[in-house]
Amino acid sequence: MNGVHDMGGMHGFGPIPIEEDEPVFHEDWEAKVLAMTLALAGWQRWNLDRSRYAREALPPAAYLSMSYYERWIAALVDLAVENGLLSREELREGRPASDSERCDPPVPAERVRDILSRGGPTVRETSAHPRFSVGDAVRTRNIHPAGHTRLPRYARDKCGEVVLHHGAHVFADAHAMGQGEQPQHLYTVRFAARELWGDQASPKDSVHIDLWEPHLDAQ
Repeated sequence: MNGVHDMGGMHGFGPIPIEEDEPVFHEDWEAKVLAMTLALAGWQRWNLDRSRYAREALPPAAYLSMSYYERWIAALVDLAVENGLLSREELREGRPASDSERCDPPVPAERVRDILSRGGPTVRETSAHPRFSVGDAVRTRNIHPAGHTRLPRYARDKCGEVVLHHGAHVFADAHAMGQGEQPQHLYTVRFAARELWGDQASPKDSVHIDLWEPHLDAQ
């Protein structure tokens, strides 16, 4: 999706502020948003890639006016309403509707820390033979899907070299759109900075991006 979130290489946003000794959370509510994101995902009405897509799909003006965790809570509300966990009316009222079903939480509070530490492995088995090997020259596809993609706009139709093969992983582009896991081989591809940013980039710099096989063609 060519959404407002895909702003790599765009001009006009000024320098990225680097905060010394940056805390994990700047406000207490941000930690609660992270916990709520984990807890609601426990219902398994959506997956990690779908939740990323929900943030990307926020209206551009709203997206740019929000802080990082404000985007998280806005997208979480959209997902919860879309999947029938709550209604807009309940949100406005600040309490459940009188006829709503009461359910036990899918993730008890004492399990959140364990879930966070384990993460969500995406490695999968596949019988498909990898098309590429380390050292192969590849070109990224020039795609503009309406849905989620992990191929950033600035790296489309660019030449690079495969430097790592990670085996098969859940294909995020399909998983986010409710099309199943569709495991695909995942590679780290190195791009010369000048291939991405032109002659003004340093000839010594490069960018490494993890990309799935459907993002790539042989050169």
